[in-house]
Parts: sequence; C-alpha cells; structure tokens
Amino acid sequence: MADLRKIKIDDKIIEVDPNMTLIQACELAGVEVPRFCYHERLSIAGNCRMCLVEVVGGPPKPAASCAMQVKDLRPGPDGAPSEIRTNSPMVKKAREGVMEFLLINHPLDCPICDQGGECDLQDQAMAYGIDFSRYREPKRASEDLNLGPLVETHMTRCISCTRCVRFTTEVAGITQMGQTGRGEDSEITSYLNQTLESNMQGNIIDLCPVGALVSKPYAFTARPWELTKTESIDVMDALGSNIRVDTKGREVMRILPRNHDGVNEEWISDKTRFVWDGLRRQRLDKPYIRENGRLRPASWPEALEAAARAMQGRKVTGLIGDLVPVEAAFSLKQLVEGLGGQVECRTDGARLPIGNRSAYVGTARIGDIDSAKRILLIGTNPREEAPVLNARIRKAWTQGAQIALIGEPVDLTYEYHHFGNDRAALAKLQDEDLSNKDGTPGIVIVGQGALREADGEAVLAHAMRICEQGDCRLLVLHTAASRVGAMDVGAVTEGGLIAAIEGAEVIYNLGADEVDIAPGPFVIYQGSHGDRGAHRADIILPGACYTEENGLFVNTEGRPQLAMRANFAPGEGKENWAILRALSAELGKTQPWDSLAGLRRKLIEAVPHLAQIDQVPQNEWQPLDRFDLGQASFRYAIKDFYLTNPIARSSPLMGELSAMAAARRAPALAAE
Repeated sequence: MADLRKIKIDDKIIEVDPNMTLIQACELAGVEVPRFCYHERLSIAGNCRMCLVEVVGGPPKPAASCAMQVKDLRPGPDGAPSEIRTNSPMVKKAREGVMEFLLINHPLDCPICDQGGECDLQDQAMAYGIDFSRYREPKRASEDLNLGPLVETHMTRCISCTRCVRFTTEVAGITQMGQTGRGEDSEITSYLNQTLESNMQGNIIDLCPVGALVSKPYAFTARPWELTKTESIDVMDALGSNIRVDTKGREVMRILPRNHDGVNEEWISDKTRFVWDGLRRQRLDKPYIRENGRLRPASWPEALEAAARAMQGRKVTGLIGDLVPVEAAFSLKQLVEGLGGQVECRTDGARLPIGNRSAYVGTARIGDIDSAKRILLIGTNPREEAPVLNARIRKAWTQGAQIALIGEPVDLTYEYHHFGNDRAALAKLQDEDLSNKDGTPGIVIVGQGALREADGEAVLAHAMRICEQGDCRLLVLHTAASRVGAMDVGAVTEGGLIAAIEGAEVIYNLGADEVDIAPGPFVIYQGSHGDRGAHRADIILPGACYTEENGLFVNTEGRPQLAMRANFAPGEGKENWAILRALSAELGKTQPWDSLAGLRRKLIEAVPHLAQIDQVPQNEWQPLDRFDLGQASFRYAIKDFYLTNPIARSSPLMGELSAMAAARRAPALAAE
C-alpha cells in the first residue's frame, strides 16, 4: 500500500491513500459531494461535472473530483497539506450552473415519473439548484428505446451520465448499448434497436440517477413512501445475494439489491429482481386431501390427522427441496428420523460427500475471486447458475486473471482457455502445475452438473487434487439455496436419492418440485406453489415461501445469512417449521420447541457454526480418495435459467423471458 498523504478538506485534515480520487477522499472525510456519472464500481467517465470542487492553489476553475487523484494535488506553501474546498462560492456557482444545464432539456414530469421520491436529480436540484432558468428555447425530445420486457425507457429524461452503458459493457459483458451523436444530438441508444441479452440488465434501473430507465413490471404501481422495506436474502440461486423486499399491504411490489461486498456487491440477477409476480400466482392457500383420485379442500386438523395416520407404522422418507430454510430442514430431519425413516436433500442426485464440508462447500470465499490470477471452471456455466458470481469472475478477468473451462464451450462474457469437455481433460489436468508464480492462490470452481453423474465424487476428488497440486482454493458452486444448510444439519442418506426413495411407503416432500416420484408411495407435499410436487401429492399442506417467513440460509461458500419475513402467506398457509411442529404433536412425538427461537437454539446446539451469521467458517481440508472417472462428457446443471423453481415457473414474466431466450438460441431461418 502506498504511503498515506495528508490533505485538507474544508478545514479538516485527514490522511488518505494518494491513489484515491478526490471524491473518495471527501467521502472518507464525511463530506458529501453530489454526482451523477460517478459510480465506485464503474470506470470513471467525468462527464456530468456535478462533482466539481475547488483546489486551493490550483487552476482558477473548479476541478472534477471524480477524475482527479490525491497524488495530482500540489502541496501548499512550506509543505502544508494540499487543500480542497467543497463549499466555497466558486463551487456553489459551478454546481448551480451545471444543474441549470442539466435541467435545460429535462421534462417537468416528476408527478408521473416512477423515479419520483428516490431520484438523484430531484434531490440534487433541491440542494444545488436555483429557482429559475435562463433557457427559453423548446426542450429537446428523444425517442424511447425498446430494451425488452424488463426495462422501460423514457429517454427524454436522460442526462447522458452513461452509467447504463458502462455497466452493460464492463460488468454484464454485453455490447448492445452505447452513445451516438454530439452536443444536442447525442443520445444513449442500443445497437440496431436490439433488446438487451443479459440476465443482469435490471441493475441499470438502480444505476440510472433519473427516470430514464425504470422497471417495466413495477411501473405506476406504488410510490416508495407507500412501501414497507424488509432486508432479506435471495434464494433464486445459492449465492445468497442480499436483497430488500418492498411490500404494499400483503403484496410484494419489487425486490432490490442491498450492498454486500463479500457476496453480491450491489448487483442481483434479473430472476432475483423480477420473480415477485410468481409469488402471488399458483399459490397453495389451503390444505387438500386426495379422495377417489381428486384433491378436495380440507381443514388443518383434518389434513394433519390424515398425514399422521399415513405416516404411523410405515417406512417414511423425507425430501428437502431447493428453497427450504435450514430450520425447516432440521425440523423435518428430527421428525422423520424419529419415526425410523431417512431424509435426503440432494434431490438432483449430486454426489456430495456426507460430513466433509471442504468437499461439499470448499475452502474459497466468493471475495477471493477478486484477487485470483487463475480460475478453473469444472462442469459449470456460472452465467446461468450464478450470474452475479459470473460478473465477479469477469471483473477478475478484466484485471488480468486467466480463466479456463472444462465443459461444453459457452459464452461466459469473457475469454477463457477451453481444456475439453470430457473426463479425460480433467484427468490430464490434475498432473499439471497450475500454481501462480507470485504466490496468489488460484480458485477451482466445480458446478453441480459435474457432480450429478455416477462418477461425481471422483470428479470432486480430481478437483481437490488439482487444488493441492496448484495451491488453489476450492469453491463448489451450488444451484439450490437450501443445499449447503441441509448438508450441514445432516439431512442426507448414505447412498443418495435412489437409496432414500427405494422401498419408501410414505414420502414427505418438503418443496422438492424437481423430483419425479414414481407411482406407489403415499406422498405428503408441503410447499407454497401448485407445481409438480403438488400434482403428485395425496395430501397437500400449504407452506410459506421465502418472503413470508423468517429463515436461515447458508450460501454456496458456507456463509449463514438470515432471510426476514416481508409479508404473510395467502389464505391458510403457515410457516414451514410450524407445520412440522404441529404434525409432530399429531404423531405423538412432539418436538421440544414452541417457537422459531427455541428451534434455532436446538439447531445451533447441533450445528454450532450456524450461529456465526454472515461469517464464513474455515473448513478443514479433507481430500477424497476416489479417482475412478467414467467416460461421460460434462453437462451443465441449468437448462433454462428463468424456470428453475416453482416460484419462477409461476411467473408470467419469467415465462416470457424464457421464450425470448429460446427464440434467440434458435437457428436463424433464411427466407424462401
């Protein structure tokens, strides 16, 4: 790190890294500098000029604080610290002039603008604007763009900050947006009027400082001051992105990202952001019992009594789905094992070793990707399995990291070396030295598609051998938000899914909608949506989904995080742990807790590291010794990014996005 340098900001002397920009130094000093184009995660554009400050002893005009570094400042007289002023008459006049220019062509449509109430331009016009404009000519107008079903455009409001262009180019890795023209004719546009082809495009809505880019599904539905805001955790993939759920009454109106440098920075995927319309459709809102081949509504006492009667004295297997919080998985394990049955969470058939956390989680943190110089992807397409993680890998690539892939070649938005698509490529690689000569550990990322075949454990053993040979850290990239937590509490069966289901007379299906259960066993389904699991069920118990109950989720790097309840389940739906607690009483094996807090106390007694909220425990390295690889090629875990779980499949918007993605992949037909 460079030696710190003293500078004076508004009569306050602080020490900062000389490589910092002036706007960053001002933030450290607690001084707010207005900005439109500057964003700390994007490259510097320096084109809005709102962040002007006065450099004492410098040029007789204000300087753009986002584009000037501390080391470029001259020292004061006799070696005194360099001085910056952010509230002098020169700065005040400059900011008023910039604001006057920005408002020359900006329409006066705040009352009908969806950005109203959370608009940077509104806030800064109040703070730095003046009460009149000297401009009398007609305002310029621009044509709106069609960017697809997610982002609605009002380009007349655009102030050309270029945040959207820089995000799509640098972070999302697509090249469809840019700026054309000069002066009054300049405008942000898309190449040949294309819609955006990215599963992270919704982030430009948050980045836009005015109302030029707003959410199309959320448009004209609510104002920000009407919404109740709840901080929670996303479950659409296993990354555990930090989100904020905004509700109006009982309805979720939108989902926004929260900043967490160790997980998702401040980005979320489009599925995370827009899946909320699936939360209110196809919902299970009352218990059902199947009689004479048809489901009929039932009361809770009747349904619980029927479920208990079906389970008593029979061989029971519990299946744990992809969106289940740790508390519900632990509760089901206690219930089913108390009846002499067994529980399985690896419903996709992944060969994840039982009890070896270094093998089913790994030893790397998501943040380690930033500094890695070598990254090896084995059987994973992170652009589909965890788009925000893929953006992080792309960021490492832009900083010089070398990426390699073993698996089917796909567009990952960055360049990589392709070693091959079969097990032979993996076997060959484990004998090579992959270490980085400067001592920076590399990262090996293993996807679930690589672990679902019969030789999945051997693939994992080879990946761990590569880590040992090349001084790399391992990251197992899961696709199910509940998987790591369920593995932690031991909701697994020796022999996997097939062994768990074999011979079962009753299957208690806790939200496992990706599993086809053959005719024969009696099925009790507990879940939130009328999906595949509910269609096969003999008894349906309506549960809450992830925004409707407090729950613990452990992400793909092993970090426990708390999801908080934002709204309530519709109709007679109950929290998942409460349903299992009531059922245990009906079975005569009452579980020893009456509240979620009591359940969590027992859970932490059994698995102590789950008490370390938002911390990543160190996993003891335990290499596997099974190396008998098969002959199969690598296949990816996700075939359709937008339809991976029952909430997404209930969303009309996700269905539309899936159809658009399929149409883009279809081969072009020549005219006859």
